[in-house]
Amino acid sequence: MRDLDDMGPVDYLVVEFPDGRVTGEGLPLLVDLVERGIIRILDLVFVRKRGDGTVEGLELTDVDHDGKLDLLMFEGVTTGLVDAEDLADAADVLNQGSVAAILVYENRWAAPLATTLRRGGGQLVAGGRIPVQALLAAVERVDTEVSR
Repeated sequence: MRDLDDMGPVDYLVVEFPDGRVTGEGLPLLVDLVERGIIRILDLVFVRKRGDGTVEGLELTDVDHDGKLDLLMFEGVTTGLVDAEDLADAADVLNQGSVAAILVYENRWAAPLATTLRRGGGQLVAGGRIPVQALLAAVERVDTEVSR
């Protein structure tokens, strides 16, 4: 792994595919982000939540079942950041019978800014993400208030 002082912020996503239907449609976009140096994948783990609530790791290479090994380029991409506790946390938010991708990635686009801020004594003390649904609801509220 690169020197931690030179890294950009690290985020994670848990993307659920209900009923285990993984199409692979997003993979070309993920590959593009990696190839352009916008993100660097640190961990990519696929899991399935069984009917009894337990979560098991999956080996997926042909996610859209077209005969091509979609995930071959990500084979062995792991830093070990995703551990058993993370899988248990994922189990809490997943529906039974679903498959999920757990993606941990560095925001390489932000690395120069983060490095400069750290050198200047700055430190990230909070972060978060606003769900798209919350943004849409806020815009709708504003539109409704303006039209009154």
